[in-house]
Amino acid sequence: MDTLDFVKVTEAAALAASRWMGRGEREKADAAAVEKMRETLNAMDIRGRVVIGEGERDEAPMLYIGEEVGRGGIEVDLAVDPVEGTNLVANGLPNSIAVLAVAAKGGLLNAPDTYMDKLAVGPKAAEYVHIDATVAENLELVANALERPIGDITVVILDRPRHKKLIEDVRATGAKIKLISDGDVDAAIATAIDGTGIHVAMGTGGAPEGVLAAAALRCLGGNFMGRLKPRNEDEIKRAMAMGFEDVNKVLLMEDLVKSDDITFVATGITDGDLVRGVRFFGNGARTHSIIMNSRSATVRFVETVHRLRAEPFRVRQH
Repeated sequence: MDTLDFVKVTEAAALAASRWMGRGEREKADAAAVEKMRETLNAMDIRGRVVIGEGERDEAPMLYIGEEVGRGGIEVDLAVDPVEGTNLVANGLPNSIAVLAVAAKGGLLNAPDTYMDKLAVGPKAAEYVHIDATVAENLELVANALERPIGDITVVILDRPRHKKLIEDVRATGAKIKLISDGDVDAAIATAIDGTGIHVAMGTGGAPEGVLAAAALRCLGGNFMGRLKPRNEDEIKRAMAMGFEDVNKVLLMEDLVKSDDITFVATGITDGDLVRGVRFFGNGARTHSIIMNSRSATVRFVETVHRLRAEPFRVRQH
């Protein structure tokens, strides 16, 4: 199947969620995106299994972990996030995206819905960093790999109380910090895209989002490392039931993304560092997406004009 076919999935989710931008209704934005993403997946010639989704079946009736989608065909694992950054959409803030990663069956880690300590960098620094190194050591290694002073390195961190010590450690090195309220998948990917001004992503966030970020960085030649950070005994038991014998194990790229043929697609809902948000005009809308594939080593940016009503497009004559 052509990788371009999958962009229809994230486009549909982004268009649906964008109707709720700035309206303070994060649940409704997410529900609208989930419905459209599921509908579009079910129209595809695949036998898909959701390994990263909206939660367990009882908690999320649509796109739950383990749900099967598609009308038959090639077997694939799917990691989905119909709205990465629901708060961003609700508040009209940048960097919200609709996300999908696709791999052959068994190609993506089935991560529990818990926290994960994360480290993401782009291709030039990929072979040098390690999640067990100190903040200062990693940032010095990144600076050397990028051949720039550490003061020119920008680190993205989720703005959370739990990151107080991490923020202090980064500032002590002289590196810059960009604090974000939500959307750490977008931030991790940005480390591997020239021109974003982001070089490292650090801190603790959702484990499912970590798998999505790893899938994208696998396509881009970057590096992603993680370690589960369960918040309680129940989450530890849940992780072990999903096959994690050691919840403290460092998860390398090959643990998170086991296939060498990964497709990653993201469509902007609101304007961001990677892609522009949905723009409505007259009887249509314009979406902007990024599509990556690890095997072909390609990155495409796709702009699509959608006809939303049964009226002809009007083209201004000059």
